Order: sequence, then structure tokens, then C-alpha cells
Amino acid sequence: MSTALTTAGIRRPPAIERLLTHEAAAAPIAIYGRTAVTRSLRAVLEDVRAGRAALGAEAALLADAATRLDAESRPSLRPVLNLTGTVLHTNLGRALLPEEAAEAVSAVMTRPANLEFDLERGERGERDSHAEALICRLTGAEAAIVVNNNAAAVLLVLNALALRKEVVVSRGELVEIGGSFRVPDVMAGAGCRLREVGTTNRTHLGDYAGAIGPRTGLVMKVHPSNYAIQGFTAEVMEAELGRLCRERDVPFAVDLGSGNLIDFAAYGLPPEPTVQAALSHADLVTFSGDKLLGAVQCGLIAGRSDLLARIRKNPLKRALRVDKMTYAALEATLRLYLHPERLRERLPTLRLLTRDAADIRVQAERLLPEVCARLGARAEVAVEPCMSQIGSGALPVETLPSACLALRPPPGARKAGAWLKRLGAAFRALPLPILGRVSGGALRLDLRTLEDEAGFLAGLAALDLPEMDM
Repeated sequence: MSTALTTAGIRRPPAIERLLTHEAAAAPIAIYGRTAVTRSLRAVLEDVRAGRAALGAEAALLADAATRLDAESRPSLRPVLNLTGTVLHTNLGRALLPEEAAEAVSAVMTRPANLEFDLERGERGERDSHAEALICRLTGAEAAIVVNNNAAAVLLVLNALALRKEVVVSRGELVEIGGSFRVPDVMAGAGCRLREVGTTNRTHLGDYAGAIGPRTGLVMKVHPSNYAIQGFTAEVMEAELGRLCRERDVPFAVDLGSGNLIDFAAYGLPPEPTVQAALSHADLVTFSGDKLLGAVQCGLIAGRSDLLARIRKNPLKRALRVDKMTYAALEATLRLYLHPERLRERLPTLRLLTRDAADIRVQAERLLPEVCARLGARAEVAVEPCMSQIGSGALPVETLPSACLALRPPPGARKAGAWLKRLGAAFRALPLPILGRVSGGALRLDLRTLEDEAGFLAGLAALDLPEMDM
């Protein structure tokens, strides 16, 4: 018998040691180790004793233990296929790194690197030196600092230059971004006093001029990264505000957020302010590394060398610094910008944003038969036009024409909404999860960002489709 018997003839769970010597235990022990298998078996038997699971044969108990270990060993942070239609998706890691950046990170991950060592002079160096010269060359800045994200960059600028002083900002620029992160809260956390000027929709140069006084530490202009105000509006241009701040001898900072280094219009994309243009009027510019720049998550501060020197001395600078992998990825990505003729080809963010809608539709038509064959009669699949968005607060009202595979329940089906939710869950449960978006009564798989066709098709083979109420 595969399990022991009590004196009353009732089966009871076998001993752990007996299960560990079973032939079915060899494979999980080889994969996960004896300690892990023992722990998992104890959990399985505890469920049996508590009545949460039935007592099966010894091989079945070992299979349950192996299934638990397999689930536990699956990484929490996993690659996915982003077919949501948002290129720079904050929840999905934003920009994809170019191959050059991945190789640079790999090179410094498992061995020592000269992070804070000057090889030429043979003495301690400054970690920002690995990216500063490139940032300055590409933006025209005098100096630059790298921290762990753009919010940290703004916080550091405020704390270093305006601690216990006023920061003048237009009411129309007091934005809230993802996760209820608000500009006024950042200012309060940095120890500054917010001085609001103008109204939500209209701010004039006179508003700034009247607010600047002896207690002003900084004037800041915040790029509205995730919304747009239209209609009866007015804002002060950076050139005007820069002149006013120079006349009053007050630092002027621009928080660009996305941080674009190229002329998007030259690539057929909607125009977006560049760091270079902002620095022609502002003393400091803060921006992100993992948005339009197409690099790793970090925040960059570029501008006047005297102001950057003050910022470097701030104690928060050390708390917000980045590691060697971030510098490696950032430097490798920035070097791609030195070869603009090949930038579209080598920078994933730019490559995906500039894909032609006609080419995306051809891809969708090519994949359609495979998808139809897998889904069969349980869903209707069609190639349809759709609109992608850039994402991560860049050009919030602009969209890009694209094409998608639209998956709908078959005709006559009931509870279509519930079926679509189950279908989305089935795609997310794949070994390589596939994420789309539900709109217009369909699960839409926007193919603008699909470069791994083989991974997409391989995933379909493991798709467990939900049943449809007819």
C-alpha cells in the first residue's frame, strides 16, 4: 500500500522520510534540493491533515510538493509582452534598453569597476564623471548630476537651492503624477515654501515678477507631463521667465520630466520640448532617463556649474546616488546619440515610436491566421486600426496610428464582459504574459511594440481559453 494504515484501518499520511526515498522524489530533489522538498512536503501534508486537501498516493503528494516549489521559484519580476498600446508604460518598466546598454551593464555586474576611481591619476574619483561629459556634450550644459529618478532630481534641487525659502510656481503647473505624487508635496518634503502665482489656466509674467522677493530661493517651471489645458489659457514662455530671473538674480529651473534630446518632428513625431532648448533659457533642467531618452531609470540635473557645485555638497546627494549598473547603461545609451544617423535603428524607444502604421498592419495580417487557429470558434479575431500612445507623461494628448488584433466573443454569447476579463487573465497567466487592453467590446493586442513574434506565437500554444456562456 502507498500509505500507512491506522489501527482502525483508516489511511494516514506517510512519513516525510518515506516520501523522500520514493522514486518520484528524485527529480524535485535534484532541481530544488532536499531541504526545499522536505519543507514543501510538510506543507502538503499539513493541508491534508487540516482537511484542505485530499490524501492521494505518494507520487501525487510529491507532485503537489513539486508544483508548489515551481510556483515559489518563479521570479516575481518577469518579462512580459507589452501589447497595451502604450510604448513607455510606467507599470511595465518604461523604456527598453538598447543592446549596447545591456552589454555595458553585464560587463560591470560581476567584476570590480572604476566607479569612484580615477584610472589616469590613480586616486579617488567622482562617479558622476562617467556620464557628465556626455550629458554636457549633448545638452550644452556646463555640469550635470545623476540621481535615482526625476523626482529625486527635483527634490535635490529644491533642498539644495531653496531650503526654508520660497519657490515660485504657476498654479497651472502644480501637477500630480502616478501614485498620487504631487509637486507641492515634493516641495514641502524638500523644506521649501510653495509660492503659487497666476491661476489654473492663465499665468502672466507680472505674476512672477510680483512674487519674486527677498525670500525667493528659486523660480520653477514644471512641464505638464500627463495632462493638457486647452482653451482660454496663457503661460509665460521660458525665454521671458529666464530674462526676469536673471534681472532679479534668482535661479530659474525647468522640470522637463520626460527629457527629450532630439527633435521629434524630424522623425515624423509630435514635437516635444528638448533639454537643449530649455537650457538656453533656464539655469537648471531636471529630466528622466527612462522615458523619451530611452535609457535606464534615473534622474538628471543639467545646467550651471556653480549651482551644480552647491547641489553636489548637499547631504541628500549621497542618499539619492545611483550604482555602477545605472551609470553603465546611461553612458552606453547616451553614446548612441553621438551617431544620429543610426539612432532610430539602435534605440528601442525611438524605433517603436516611429514604426509605420502600414508595417504594423502587415505584421497583424501575418499573425492573424495563427491566432485564429489557436482560438478556434471560441473567439472572433480581426485586424483593426487603433491608436497607440507614447506614455509616461510624454505628449499626453497625442496618439500614434497603429494596428491591433481585436479578440471578441463569438456571436450570441452572453456575459461578454466577464468573458473578456477571463480572456485577459488567461493571456496574463502565460509563461510569457501577454498584456493587452479591453476597449470597444474587445481585447485589443496593439502590435506597435511587438518585436518578439516567436515569443508571442509560442505563448499561444499554452493559452488556456475560458469557456463562453452561450
